[in-house]
Amino acid sequence: MIEIKRGSLIRELYSRPGIQAFMVQIQDNEEKCISYTEYLGELSPGDEVLLNTTAVSLELGSGGYHFIIAKLNSRGHSMRAGGHIMKLRYTPMQIKVLSVEEQDSPYHEQMQDADSLDKIPVLAGTLHSMLAPLCLELQCIKARIAYLMTDGAALPISFSNTVAELKKRNMLVGTVTVGNAFGGDLEAVNVYSGLLAARKVLNADVIIVSMGPGIVGTGTRWGFTGIEQGEILNAVDALDGIPIAVPRVSFADLRTRHYGLSHHTLTVLSRVCRIQAFVPLPMLEEVKMNYILGQMQAEKLLERHIVCVEDDESIINNIKNSALAISTMGRGVEEDKEFFLTLGAVARTTVRLINGEKANRVYIV
Repeated sequence: MIEIKRGSLIRELYSRPGIQAFMVQIQDNEEKCISYTEYLGELSPGDEVLLNTTAVSLELGSGGYHFIIAKLNSRGHSMRAGGHIMKLRYTPMQIKVLSVEEQDSPYHEQMQDADSLDKIPVLAGTLHSMLAPLCLELQCIKARIAYLMTDGAALPISFSNTVAELKKRNMLVGTVTVGNAFGGDLEAVNVYSGLLAARKVLNADVIIVSMGPGIVGTGTRWGFTGIEQGEILNAVDALDGIPIAVPRVSFADLRTRHYGLSHHTLTVLSRVCRIQAFVPLPMLEEVKMNYILGQMQAEKLLERHIVCVEDDESIINNIKNSALAISTMGRGVEEDKEFFLTLGAVARTTVRLINGEKANRVYIV
């Protein structure tokens, strides 16, 4: 059951395509809320609204924002022409989109013939915070980068400040939202057709795939939405792309299950991913390097995958000099250096593969 409250919009905090944020008066309190314009159109201060306040009441990671369900003084509005594919199907908030594959799409014929990723690299991550650092590092080769957002976390891509900023800086050639995620430059039914759309319609040289903000975890081996990473890597291989797993590494996370190589990465690479993927790692100090390699050896990952090591810390200064507000789980580059060094290693390996070079593979001796 959801918690619903009534409020009155006071003032707009910010807006960009697809989203508006407001301060809202709820009884005696002023609180923050978000409205998605794909649903409600443009709202204004003074509008009376119904809000879903569940996440804030539970102190979950919505950024402290409530979500507007309806404008109470609305006379209704008509939907735009084109498309008949529904997302969030059979819910009160189901939304109609023009999917890249459907017959009304200008790309329908392209998608009918699409069947290969043409050996381009696809970087499959688990956290939305991986996206900006990867894009930043890949700028050195002026690659055409497309972002595919899954439905493992936030469903509206407009919720992502990161995507808005990357598009503003022309660091993405476009976005694709798949499954029940929506609001991308292209909409697709699933990961497979979404990957093909990124390659064939957006002409991407590199595709980065991850969920939006808000990964779900339960502290159990199988109960986390990042488990989709394994299925994404399988899809990339099926479509003749180069599957590159983005490991989740941290020595700053106090939770033992995420210390070193996260149990998320270990589970995905040992049990879910059925193909051989590239798994880049940064060169770390000996104790930390041995800890991670020990974790991988215990799961026999060095035999199953192409584990590579890159000795390059340039990503740290690149992030600091970028003017982008980059962090992960509330930690910046100084607090969680190994997390960001790992992303630098992934980018370096990707560049090697694009340039036709061999990866710095780690072999068992």
